[in-house]
Amino acid sequence: MDRTATARRLRQSQTLAEKTLWKLVRDRRLGGFKFTRQRPIDRYFADFVCEAGKLIVELDGATHEGREDYDNQRTETLRRLGYRVLRFPNARVLADPGGTADDILAALRLRRP
Repeated sequence: MDRTATARRLRQSQTLAEKTLWKLVRDRRLGGFKFTRQRPIDRYFADFVCEAGKLIVELDGATHEGREDYDNQRTETLRRLGYRVLRFPNARVLADPGGTADDILAALRLRRP
């Protein structure tokens, strides 16, 4: 399967936490910053990417349990490519979507010239 088809499949099968966060960041709703979903970067697919802020937001659910080494390697690769990576557990996004969005916006504003 090519990367575009994989990205499309991932966007169509979002978790509830991903849907919740996407409603908050899509259409430049978060501080005017543009986000894309399931963006291929290197050999990975980043959950949410803001190119202007060089920020990747990853949401971690049950599938990430026991995969800490893989996630750490992935994060390090993305950092070497110039991105900052923020990780949030799905439960946090669902329990406090506004607070999660505030944390993302604060990280973006730190980077803005």
